Amino acid sequence: MKSSFVIVGLIRSVYVASASSTAPVLRQGVAPLRAGQGISFILRRLHSLTGIIPVGAFLFEHILISNSTAIGANGPAAYARQVTFLANLPLVFFLELFGIWIPIAYHALYGFYIWYRGDTNVVSYTWAGNWMYTLQRWTGIIAFAYIAWHMWTMRFTGVDLHADPSSSFGKVQVEVFQTQYFLFYVVGLLAASWHFAYGIWLFAAKWGLVTGDKAQKRLLALCLVLFVVMSGVGLASLTSFRSLPQQPVGNGTAAMNHSQVIISNSESR
Repeated sequence: MKSSFVIVGLIRSVYVASASSTAPVLRQGVAPLRAGQGISFILRRLHSLTGIIPVGAFLFEHILISNSTAIGANGPAAYARQVTFLANLPLVFFLELFGIWIPIAYHALYGFYIWYRGDTNVVSYTWAGNWMYTLQRWTGIIAFAYIAWHMWTMRFTGVDLHADPSSSFGKVQVEVFQTQYFLFYVVGLLAASWHFAYGIWLFAAKWGLVTGDKAQKRLLALCLVLFVVMSGVGLASLTSFRSLPQQPVGNGTAAMNHSQVIISNSESR
C-alpha cells in the first residue's frame, strides 16, 4: 500500500517537472503600473500629479485659451489682451517659477528616468496599449523640447512681453514665418497635445479614479477627443499667426528681420 503511494507521488512529481520545463516562456509586454516602494512611490506619484497639475493645466490654458484668442482677424489685439492679463497676475514670477518651470523640469527629468528604466515590446507585441505607451514616451521628449524652446524664446529673449504685450503676436510671427520653426511648432504642438490627453488616462488609471474596462474605454475616447480639440485649436492659431500680416515688435527690428528672411528665401529660389 505504501509503495503504491510512493509510485503515485513519483509520477505526479515527474509530470509537474515535465510540464514546467516544456511550458513556453512568455516575454513580458508593457509592465503594469506599479505603485513603487518608499521614496520611489512618492517620486512616481509626484511625477504623475505634476503631469496634470500644474503642467497639464498650463498646456490647457496655453493652447485652448491663450492660443484660441489669436485665431481670426482680431487675433493680434485679442492675443495682446490675453498676454496683458497673464503678465499682470499677482506674483507672476513666482507663479511661473513654482507653477510652470520647476514642475515641467521635474516631470520631464523624472520621466526620462522612468523611460530609461522601462521596457517596451512594440515589435513582439503590437498591442494598441503598447504602442500608446511608447508614443507617450517619445511625445514627452518632443513636447519637452518644444515647451523649453518656446518658453526660452518668448520669455527670455528679445522683447520682454510682460513689459510690452502688444509685441506678443508679432514675436510669435517672427518664428512661425520661417518654415523650419513652423514645422517644429506643428510637431511640438501635436506631441504636447497627445502627451497631455493620454496622460489624463494614465493618471486616472494609476490613481484608481476610473476602474473597469468599459469605464476606462470611455475615458480613453474622451481623452482622444481632447487631443483632437487641442490639436485643432493649436493648428488654427498657428495658421492665424502665419497668415496675418507681420505685426510690429518692439522697435520694429523683428519685422525688419522677417523681411530679410522673406527676401533671402526668395533669392534662394
